[in-house]
Amino acid sequence: MDFALPLVILAIAVIFISQSVKFVPQQNAWVRERLGKYHSTMTPGANFLIPFIDKVAYKHSLKEIPLDVPSQICITRDNTQLQVDGILYFQVTDPMRASYGSSNYIMAVTQLAQTSLRSVVGKLELDKTFEERDIINAQIVAAIDEAALNWGVKVLRYEIKDLTPPKEILLAMQAQITAERGKRALIAASEGRRQEQINIATGEREAFIARSEGEKQAQINNAEGEAAAITALANATAGAIERVAAAIRQPGGEQAVQLKVAERAVDAYAKVAADATTTLIVPSNMSETAALIASAMRMVQTGKTTNTA
Repeated sequence: MDFALPLVILAIAVIFISQSVKFVPQQNAWVRERLGKYHSTMTPGANFLIPFIDKVAYKHSLKEIPLDVPSQICITRDNTQLQVDGILYFQVTDPMRASYGSSNYIMAVTQLAQTSLRSVVGKLELDKTFEERDIINAQIVAAIDEAALNWGVKVLRYEIKDLTPPKEILLAMQAQITAERGKRALIAASEGRRQEQINIATGEREAFIARSEGEKQAQINNAEGEAAAITALANATAGAIERVAAAIRQPGGEQAVQLKVAERAVDAYAKVAADATTTLIVPSNMSETAALIASAMRMVQTGKTTNTA
């Protein structure tokens, strides 16, 4: 009996201490009630309670929580059924509101995510639901987050995991995709042929231009060559005439000219006489030949006088 009382006191002390000291883990928050009323939120570390007066009413994790939203049937704007499931990420930001704002905030967030998803999908046509997943996710987060503030919960993001249309719609979509790919292939082939024809026409045009430019340059070169030849011939002729004129002015030059003219006249008569098809009429008076030579000499003398003047 002497040892029973101390043991009882020791047991009461252990129970008292265990009820008085609480160690809250990291990234957790415990809600303390005193006499059935909210008193405070216990932070990570050692916390002291008054035994039989204070109690830990709720325990919340402050970590980001992934919540699987059950699959459901949604009807699009064009009356097509879609089976949609997703995942929601949220975090408790206010332990007090999470304890007293809703009897079950996880169920509340799940139900609100499903209703918001049906509302958003119902505003879109079938094709848009596949193209605008990011917009759907953002609208669902905005709708849930506004209501979840009263529950002490912050909705971080929502992701659609799968969109499954009915089998008939899926087959029609596959047929449409096949047709679109065939159409793109035909367009690509026609564009290739068109570009090929353009390239051929461009090449022929450039070749024609090159040929015409070559012909033009050849004509220019020929014209320049002929002009140069004419100029050279004219210069040579002028030089020859000048030399002949200079030779005539020399002593005995006129006699040489008379002799040359006479020789040319005799040669001309000889050629005419040699042609069998030509009828030659010989003047009766051969003095006419001498007169012709004298006339030529007068023309030479006239030219000489003009040059001297």
